[in-house]
Amino acid sequence: MSEGSRGSSVAFGQVVIGPPGSGKTTYCQAMGDFLGRLGRSVAVVNLDPANEALPGPCALDIAELVTLPDVMASLGLGPNGGLIYCMEYLEANADWLRDRLQGLRGHYFLFDCPGQVELYTHHGALKNVFAQLAKWNFRLAAVHLVDSHYCTDPGKFISVLCTSLSTMLHVELPHVNVLSKMDLIEQYGKLAFNLDYYTEVLDLSYLVDHLASDPFFRNFRRLNEKLVEVIEDYSLVSFVPLNVQDKQSMRQVMQAVDKANGYSFGDQEHRSLEALMSAAVGADFHFSSTLAVQEKYVQSQDKAVEEEVMDL
Repeated sequence: MSEGSRGSSVAFGQVVIGPPGSGKTTYCQAMGDFLGRLGRSVAVVNLDPANEALPGPCALDIAELVTLPDVMASLGLGPNGGLIYCMEYLEANADWLRDRLQGLRGHYFLFDCPGQVELYTHHGALKNVFAQLAKWNFRLAAVHLVDSHYCTDPGKFISVLCTSLSTMLHVELPHVNVLSKMDLIEQYGKLAFNLDYYTEVLDLSYLVDHLASDPFFRNFRRLNEKLVEVIEDYSLVSFVPLNVQDKQSMRQVMQAVDKANGYSFGDQEHRSLEALMSAAVGADFHFSSTLAVQEKYVQSQDKAVEEEVMDL
């Protein structure tokens, strides 16, 4: 047993990652409230030094150690360079993080992470912080949030798939990809395929064919075919749909994460047989949850068509 983990109990939690604007902070607050109502003691930890306007209370804030504005002002760095420096500074001061977290033992942790994509695809600082947390007996799952509006643009969706795959391979944590803001998806346009096509990442050749109908993307068909081959060869990426205002949707994401980090198999709280079965048969569970979201999406589309007819 390592020196950092000797004598410490196991702690479970989520590292919430994803690009800017994907809803990470909103997710942490909503999930924290949801888990709190189930009886879990939740601690939200803000690891984003650029997040100055937190919507709710957090148990630990990286601003106590370093902030992005201070780094940019003192070192003359831009936002991206400053954020990378902050994460390297956090890695170098891991003892500060360990001491602060030690006082929060017994909680379920939600780590609200920065939104810079490079930190999760090839830079090593945040990955090393996650590795340190594992040595301190933290059992974590990465919750990668992606804005659902990317589904309405096939080109952007392929880009999201590549980013998600790269993140999964680099971060090296049990991973749950989430399509956030499902309640707003109809505002961005119609989907080319059913929602389960995107959540389960089905045969992507159809997506390449759909892209070929666009004169711009027609010139890049060969490139898109190769990108799709890489994604399908790994066969790792799938998504769970999420609407933070829907309790059933939150429950589905919670169970997917509990299965990923092992919390489902611990003894922290009494669970019904149904909850355990939902965690065990993830494929059927995700399929049914996607159908529910798809039904809501189709209903909203039908309502929009009816309103257009009435206007005519």
